[in-house]
Amino acid sequence: MRRIVAAFGAVLVVATSASPQPRIDRNVVYGMYSGLALLMDVHHPAAPNGYAVVLIPGSGWHAPLEYDAPALKDGGSAAFAYVAPLLAAGYSVFIVNHRAAPRFRYPAAVEDVQRAVRYVRGHAREYGISADRIGALGYSSGAHLAALLGVLDGSGSAEDVDPVNRLSSRVACVVANATPTAFDRSAGPAAVSFIGLPPPIPGAQNPAGRIPDALKLYRDVSPIAHVSPAAAPLLLLHGDADETVPFEQSELMAKAMQQAGAVAKLIRLPGGGHRFALERANHPDWPDIFAEGIAWFDRYLNVSVHRH
Repeated sequence: MRRIVAAFGAVLVVATSASPQPRIDRNVVYGMYSGLALLMDVHHPAAPNGYAVVLIPGSGWHAPLEYDAPALKDGGSAAFAYVAPLLAAGYSVFIVNHRAAPRFRYPAAVEDVQRAVRYVRGHAREYGISADRIGALGYSSGAHLAALLGVLDGSGSAEDVDPVNRLSSRVACVVANATPTAFDRSAGPAAVSFIGLPPPIPGAQNPAGRIPDALKLYRDVSPIAHVSPAAAPLLLLHGDADETVPFEQSELMAKAMQQAGAVAKLIRLPGGGHRFALERANHPDWPDIFAEGIAWFDRYLNVSVHRH
């Protein structure tokens, strides 16, 4: 009898140890720029649901200019609080490193996250996901880039020699946290450095009598300027005590989306600061932000966009 029990226990240990576990592919090269590798980490869930989330950490669009500087994808952003819940829900998570200021200014970061989506879409079969079911999640500057993935056309170049660049970079839906959306209304020092020009003065003209280039740049970089009825469904989460990115930025974006006939929802987090994802223990009155984000992906990644 003891032998039977012992044997059963051994089988149980083997079965338990053999159960699937999340795993990570680090430093996957999703593109090259001027000989520099663009990297992402791929987090594989234990029980994949066939959906993908491209996660863009917040960084103020900046990265240190030094060897061995920490990569955006290696932690530090409040966005990483979403990784474990997403994996537990079965989502494959692709955490992106992108070019950053002060060495690389707009539109470098936008081009990189678009390339990241194209890469994931082009390798969907290898990753066990549907090419039509890719969402984006970002925090702060990363949320700005994620929001752009949902509103820009993102059409690929049909004649590009790289088949990945022929694919669309439009995502099916977006979850954006503490998101800058209208740079002509609010642009701090980090945003100005990222754009590379000081903000335009309303009504001002340059000596040649033309509208300054800054006016066009500040419009182009603003997700709110690209809203259309075709925009991907957007969930905005924002603390109303955010001193880095004003809550008004999300209010303006939600209103613009709704007026255009696009799908948007804004969740206001009373008393929440800029890193509200790390403040949850102090606010039992808040909704479960991770459950809200996952529910958004569950709902809108079930609808194929057929844009690739």
